[in-house]
Amino acid sequence: MIGNSKLSFHKKTAVVLFQLGGPDSLEAIEPFLYNLFMDPDIIDFHGAFLAQRLLAKFISSRRSVKVAENYRQIGGKSPILDLTQRQASALESVLRLQNIDTRVFIAMRYWHPMTDEVVQKIKADKFEQVILLPLYPQFSQATTLSSMNEWKRQTKKLGCVVSTKLVCCYPSQPLFVEALVENINSALVRYHKIASTDIDLIFSAHGVPLSYIKRGDPYQLQIEETVRCIVERGKWNSPHTLCYQSKVGPIKWLKPSLIETVEHLAGKDRKHLLVIPIAFVTDHIETLHEINIDVRRHAMAHGVQQFELTPALNDHPKFIRCLAELVQAQLASDVQPNTCEALWKNRTDRPIPTLCPWSKPQIAKNKS
Repeated sequence: MIGNSKLSFHKKTAVVLFQLGGPDSLEAIEPFLYNLFMDPDIIDFHGAFLAQRLLAKFISSRRSVKVAENYRQIGGKSPILDLTQRQASALESVLRLQNIDTRVFIAMRYWHPMTDEVVQKIKADKFEQVILLPLYPQFSQATTLSSMNEWKRQTKKLGCVVSTKLVCCYPSQPLFVEALVENINSALVRYHKIASTDIDLIFSAHGVPLSYIKRGDPYQLQIEETVRCIVERGKWNSPHTLCYQSKVGPIKWLKPSLIETVEHLAGKDRKHLLVIPIAFVTDHIETLHEINIDVRRHAMAHGVQQFELTPALNDHPKFIRCLAELVQAQLASDVQPNTCEALWKNRTDRPIPTLCPWSKPQIAKNKS
C-alpha cells in the first residue's frame, strides 16, 4: 500500500531508489529496449496493448544495432548501475551517521536489478517499512509513475505487504539546486577570458510527448521550476535557455529540442555554450553520447567555438544530502508536499496536473 501510512525512525526500513536502468553489456541492449517499449506507461496509445509485444520486439530489434554503436563509444555498456550503486552506498552511509537504520536498494525499471528482484529481497528480509525514492527529481508518467505502477504490480504479485511511502518529486529541493549550481560554476571556469554575457547556459531535460502534458503530466511545470530556482540561486548574468532532448518517433514532443536550440544560438553567432542536464542525476547514454558526442559534433559544425557539458550530479555530496533529507522528511511526517498544486496556481493556462498522485483532489476542487 502506497500512501500516507505512518512510518517510524525505529522500524527496519528499506529505501528503494527508482531508476530507469541501462544495458550492462552490448548483448543486453536489445532486451533492455524490449523492456522499455513493453512498458504500458510508455507505449500508451489507444489499443496499444493488443500489439505491444510485437511492436516492442520490432522497435528493439531495429534500434539495437544503432544504439550498440553508441554504447561502444562510451565503453560498451551503460554506467548507470555503477553510478547508482555509488549513490546508494553514499546515501546509506549518511543515513546511518544520522542514526537512521536503513538499507538502500536499487530498483531499475528496464534492466537488472529489476523491481521484482528488490521486492523479493524486502519480503524475505522482513522489512517493516519502505520509502520509495525516485532518482527522477521531476515527476512524469514516463518515470516516477511508471516505476510506482511497476512497484504496485510486483508487490501484489509477490504478496509483499509492507507500509510504504513515495517521495513524489523534488524539483526545487535546496540541496539539489545547490549541487547543480556548483556543477555549473565548476564548468564556467573552463571559459578562459570569455565574458559571462557571451556564454549561453542551455538547460536540457529529457523530453516527453505533448500528449502526456495535455493529460495532466506535471513534468514541464516541474522542469521549469528547477530552471527558475537554479538561475535565481546562481545569479549569473549569462543568458539561459530551456530545451528538451532524446525525442523518439514521429509524434509531437516538448520543444524546443536541444539540437534546434544549438542551431538557433549558433545562427545568432553565439560561440560559447554550456549544456546542463537537469533531469538526469546519473551520467548515461543521453549525457555521455547524445550530448557530449552527437550534439557537441553538431555544435562545432555550426560554428560554435567552445562547447562544454556539466556532469550529472552522480554522488555529489550535496545531492546525497538532498536524498537523505527526503528520506528523513518521509519518516518524520505524514504530510505530502503540494508541489504540483503550488506550481499550477501560477500557471493556470496549463493543463491541470491530474497525474500528480498527491495534488489532484485539491487542484480539481480549486479549478471548479
